[in-house]
Amino acid sequence: MKEEKKLLETYQKVMVPNYLPADFIPKTAKGSRVWDFNDKEYIDLGGGIAVNSLGHANDELIEVLSAQSKKLWHLSNFVASEEAIKLGEKLTDNTFADKVFFCNSGSEANEAAIKIVRKFHSSINQDKTEIISFNNSFHGRSILNITLGGSDDSGKEFSPLIEGIKHAIFNDINSVKNLISERTAAIIIEPIQGETGIVEANKEFLKEIKSLCDSNSISLIFDEVQSGVGRTGHLYAYMKYEIEPDILTSAKGLGGGFPIGATLVSDNLAQTLQPGTHGSTFGGNHLACAVANKVLDIVNCPDFLNEVKIKENIIKTRLEEISSKYSLFSEIRSSGLWFGCDLVKEKSSFEFLDIAYGEGLILVPAGSDKIRLAPALNIENEDILEGLEKIEKVASKF
Repeated sequence: MKEEKKLLETYQKVMVPNYLPADFIPKTAKGSRVWDFNDKEYIDLGGGIAVNSLGHANDELIEVLSAQSKKLWHLSNFVASEEAIKLGEKLTDNTFADKVFFCNSGSEANEAAIKIVRKFHSSINQDKTEIISFNNSFHGRSILNITLGGSDDSGKEFSPLIEGIKHAIFNDINSVKNLISERTAAIIIEPIQGETGIVEANKEFLKEIKSLCDSNSISLIFDEVQSGVGRTGHLYAYMKYEIEPDILTSAKGLGGGFPIGATLVSDNLAQTLQPGTHGSTFGGNHLACAVANKVLDIVNCPDFLNEVKIKENIIKTRLEEISSKYSLFSEIRSSGLWFGCDLVKEKSSFEFLDIAYGEGLILVPAGSDKIRLAPALNIENEDILEGLEKIEKVASKF
């Protein structure tokens, strides 16, 4: 207790106060279970915000990370990396993409995507620089990405923001049509919005966007930073919709907890990034790519992805039972092992989380009135059931 309290006091002393951490500090974890400095056990249904795709301290990931750590950590992108080459081949072999750019995060992956489309049109002397994004979207924390997100709350204090970005209404095709001009270079969209509580795009809406892009020489960018790498029960969510983008951004679950990002792109667009036009110091490093290779080997398997859908049904059915009993949620949305639950009561999601921590349960908020679940894709059934029991205990006290 004293050690944890001292650490929390030091946190307040040395850390920039942009986060509001829980009142405990994790010490160790395995699978979907976490232990703090007081040896209290937690069931982790938050997954590091859809990052820990194979849980904590996964044996197979530890093995490849350990092996790679004894060979090469980092050189630079002036020399090729065997692990990056292998990962690039896996991603292009199993998706629409022809080429991949590696970086460290979803924000970086989105930056690369926007630079690619603007550079493409510049290279052919076209004055197409405008980007259409959507309301309630989230693309990262850089100045570009908060501009793409379009939230006044996250952007107004960092102004001036990036010019040439417009915002349509999610699932409203007419709002998209009204924004398209001769200068529109790309439309960027999350096929499933995560930060607003797992809100899916309608399939017909995405089809019409794809058609508009094709007929107006506009690049379609799918931000799958959260929805990718098996989260929805598909390797990437675009496969669920049967619509291929021109560019796709990936991160979070790709490294299973190790930082990595990737921009997947069709060949005609990729050719615009000639040597010297873009880069990432740590992007594609040996350690991250070694881990991501193993993550893809495990996740990109029909039986594994089918299990994700089976577990989705188990969790959603039980959440609906709990909600009915305690009048807890007004709506529960899911896509694979990814859940958004709208709270009925006036209390905030942060109050819900505080009670959850007390019960030994880790969840993630989605704004002030929604709870998000994004557990490990390989979460054990025993952990699912215990975690749901804890949610019921939280509901009884909320």
